[in-house]
Amino acid sequence: MIELRRAHERGHADHGWLNSWHSFSFADYYDPEHTQFRSLRVINDDTVQPGQGFGTHGHRDMEIVSYVLEGALAHKDSTGGGSVIRPGSVQRMSAGTGVQHSEFNASQSERVHFLQIWFLPNKTGIPPGYEEKYFDEAEKRGKLCLVASADGTNGSVKIQTDARMFAALLDGNERIEQSIGAGNDVYIHVARGRVSLSGDTLETGDAAMLTGEDRLVLDQGQKAEVLVFELW
Repeated sequence: MIELRRAHERGHADHGWLNSWHSFSFADYYDPEHTQFRSLRVINDDTVQPGQGFGTHGHRDMEIVSYVLEGALAHKDSTGGGSVIRPGSVQRMSAGTGVQHSEFNASQSERVHFLQIWFLPNKTGIPPGYEEKYFDEAEKRGKLCLVASADGTNGSVKIQTDARMFAALLDGNERIEQSIGAGNDVYIHVARGRVSLSGDTLETGDAAMLTGEDRLVLDQGQKAEVLVFELW
């Protein structure tokens, strides 16, 4: 079964300095039909104005991945991790027993647009940790590039959860076909552009949930950047 969810159906909060779209229940937005998808708990599509950001705050027992689409995101945390994350970089922070962190727009003139993604961990009480990897466009062009996984395969960042996260770029005649593991579900989020999923057109901010499917097919991309999550 393939269930589509359009961009405008997500939760939305505009705080002036922050414009955020919530794929799952978050903060003041609650939708009992969309609280999580297996271990995938949060996809927040955030645009932060120049010089603004999230002050120091805490998390625990959560795997947090940041994926920058535009601009530069300055990250600091109590593990000693910190850097300026730009498009192509994937950052993983394991909150574990507890971590304090902040995220700010590193620019005083340009906005930053990024996805903050949370996974429920398969083991709680682990030591906090930080990791960052860069994946260039060639690795994602016309194929699924593994950017996060439970075992760190192929240079992906390692996440303490039962999931694999892929990123892909599709434009023109590029086509992706991939089998889905038996018993696994897939969540697809279109970060930007337009793409066809097994004949259904998805546009920026749209999502698809695949349950009981054995294969996914993505094609007919128009400047599309797509995140694919396989979960078990």
